[in-house]
Amino acid sequence: MVSFTKLFTAGLMATSALAAPKRSTSKRGAAYNDISTVPAMTSSGNVAWAYNWAMSLSGSMPTGVDFVPMLWGARDFGGWVAAIETTLSSGSEYILGFNEPDMASQANMAASDAASYYQNYITPYAGQAKLISPAVSSSTNDGQGLSWMNSFLSACSSCQLTGLAVHWYGNNIDEFKTFVQQAIDTASTYSLSEVWITEFALAADVGGIVDQATTNSFVTDAMAYLDNEAAVTRYSYFMSADNYLLSNGALNSVGETYCN
Repeated sequence: MVSFTKLFTAGLMATSALAAPKRSTSKRGAAYNDISTVPAMTSSGNVAWAYNWAMSLSGSMPTGVDFVPMLWGARDFGGWVAAIETTLSSGSEYILGFNEPDMASQANMAASDAASYYQNYITPYAGQAKLISPAVSSSTNDGQGLSWMNSFLSACSSCQLTGLAVHWYGNNIDEFKTFVQQAIDTASTYSLSEVWITEFALAADVGGIVDQATTNSFVTDAMAYLDNEAAVTRYSYFMSADNYLLSNGALNSVGETYCN
């Protein structure tokens, strides 16, 4: 005979399990500037994380969606400690490094300087979060893209990195796959266990999606590839905004493909 106490305890455990919010294991993320766009992206439960190129989320994140803070660059050093400690205490489990430091128009850092800054500002939180490298562009110029990344990783061997982040803008799925494989190879060389593609899109769509049918086809192929590539643990298409994955605040056809 089962005791009332055992039945009551089992009931509580079952209720607790049902009440716990389901956390998605999807690799997909939402890259946003306006947090009010995120619920449309995450309502299906297939977008598991979000970031906004910043240290703080600037609003309320939907339940079960991980916010990942970023130290964009030197402009944010002054407010970094207070912001990251608040964000980590709220449950963030990763920290993203600088935004395209290989590009003069973005964080703009020499690889050696970036390694020093990373060790000073981000490495101290290695015990509280997993650390992802700066995100480089897909430029093939010497001293940019993965060339810059190799120099950074060589100089940052004691930075306690977990993963490598990259961006890609290009013309077709074959170019994309080639670049991602190069990023995976780079991560493997430095014994990094994760590769994140934190921005990617067709070059034609940088200012907004030009042809939804073409972009839909690319997104479908890219997601199939990324979801089956074990080394890639997170990715985010550019971006959670009107004229991109949204139209008038709701998912457009490309957004539907990406989020569902």
